[in-house]
Amino acid sequence: MSLWDISKHLIPYVRPYRGLVLGTLLLTMVGSLTAQVNPFVLRYTVDKVQLLLEQGQGVSQGMRFLLLVSGILLGKEVLNIFIEFGQKFFGEKIRIYVSSALSQDAVRKILSYRLSFYDAATNQTGKLQTRIDKGVDSLMKLVQNFFIDILPLCANAVVALVVMFMADVRVGLVALFILPVYFWISYRQAARLSGVRRNMRQLRETKNHGIVNIIEAAVVIKSFVREEYEEQKQMQMQLRLQTVQLQMRKTNFLFDGLKSFVEQIGLVLVIVLTAYLVLGRHMSIGAIMFHIMLFHNVSGPIRQLHHMYDEMNEVHTYSEAFFDILDAREAVEPSGYLQPDHLQGTFEICHVDFTYPSGTQALHDVCLTVEAGKTTALVGLSGAGKSTIINLLCKFYEPDQGKMLLDGRPLADYDTHALRQQIGLVLQKNHIFKGTIEENIRYGNLQASVAEVEQASRQAFLHEQIVKLPQQYQTDAQQVSGGQQQRIAIARLFLKNPSVIFLDEPTASLDAVTVEQIKNSIDALKKDRTVVVISHSLSQIIDADHIYVMKQGGIVESGTHEQLYDLRGAYREIFDASARSLNIEKIARTLDED
Repeated sequence: MSLWDISKHLIPYVRPYRGLVLGTLLLTMVGSLTAQVNPFVLRYTVDKVQLLLEQGQGVSQGMRFLLLVSGILLGKEVLNIFIEFGQKFFGEKIRIYVSSALSQDAVRKILSYRLSFYDAATNQTGKLQTRIDKGVDSLMKLVQNFFIDILPLCANAVVALVVMFMADVRVGLVALFILPVYFWISYRQAARLSGVRRNMRQLRETKNHGIVNIIEAAVVIKSFVREEYEEQKQMQMQLRLQTVQLQMRKTNFLFDGLKSFVEQIGLVLVIVLTAYLVLGRHMSIGAIMFHIMLFHNVSGPIRQLHHMYDEMNEVHTYSEAFFDILDAREAVEPSGYLQPDHLQGTFEICHVDFTYPSGTQALHDVCLTVEAGKTTALVGLSGAGKSTIINLLCKFYEPDQGKMLLDGRPLADYDTHALRQQIGLVLQKNHIFKGTIEENIRYGNLQASVAEVEQASRQAFLHEQIVKLPQQYQTDAQQVSGGQQQRIAIARLFLKNPSVIFLDEPTASLDAVTVEQIKNSIDALKKDRTVVVISHSLSQIIDADHIYVMKQGGIVESGTHEQLYDLRGAYREIFDASARSLNIEKIARTLDED
């Protein structure tokens, strides 16, 4: 993506503020004209002083002239104060408005993408965050440079060059000759650094993602005493980043030196040519200073423009990555047209295969039916594909092949958001948002009253614990225990009151007493609803109306608990192993003794 492509991407974000843009352009044009006042005044001053000296006049005779010159220069500076204020203020307003629009668009796009987008190795949390933050900052630098810096500089340089040509074509040609050489050097500099900057962006993303991982895995790192190992990993990444940074700086210093040399050549040529023309009586002495100042008005902005051009090439790398996120149209979550207004909840999966974006095949030729109003259990060892089925039923992913039906209609035909409004999902580890307990429970129904929130927490057997906290429902939800966080997630489910419930190890992190309490609440919630439950807990599965046993991504057995147990197959093996792990025989003897 070229800088021109990035600029075209920015136009829709800038267009709503075209009034501010026109105001900035008008002020820029006026400012470029006032910037040329000094050369004219200096030429006039030098020639006038020379004339006064030739006429034998002193300070007293030239005082009126000096006051006039001082008034013009001071008046010009007062005018410039207002012009520069307007330029910077309008430009800053454009920058702030566009920054807000870009950030909000990034959030909107990220929320619209399917889960496979986040599964990609290039879209890990730390990398995405770096790309978005740096991308918005870079684009804002581009907008700021353009409206606050580049436009005035370009206008000043162009007007100064036109004035030089109008004053003397020969001097104007000298100044014009320098520009293409300067631009060519900058072009070669950008080409040399393009790959280096892209490499540096990737290294920064990887480093930032590594820091996020360290923070998230702090307990594991410390428990295995791997602080030094993680430090060395980050050190190696920092050394690679350091090498790339030094390479970039070395290249910049070399090309900047070449550009300064070319600029000095232009200045020398202007001085020599104007001195020659003065000696030849073709222009006045004041014209030497006039053309030198005009050349500075051309070369100074061009020099600053090329420093900005160098920055923009660095900006370009992150801007390109930012728009890659915004333009990931293939990642947009698909949605159908059917509204699940009268959802019964019968799911049919027929010969479904599914492979994750990482290349891992999770399901192979899976066929099963989830009957409306009944509880269906999925049983199997870890990695058998149980959670993947729930992900497909929630439309988080699409199958590679096969049919998925809901109430006899293709699942893909249903409006995704409307369908998920009818589905309640509780996972083994649920995300707790930054905020209060009340806010996290109300996430299940944003319009719920305080009384409804409290009722949901009672159903999750959480209310009694909440009221014992110093701030009760206003307590930071991320600061409570893991078991309490799990019950917050279950309270959300009660508050949402969905038609279909998917439970993926909902009581895995709870104690035995709480598990029993939650089971009673979930059993009440199951009534007249379609339920799919995944659990390694015997109590969660033996009451299911139908059980599917999964192994290595396929269905190997199905039936009721009694039927599967009598088969003496995979289910019997899992059940017996669970019973042994619970030491059921000893528990039974203890109960018998009572």
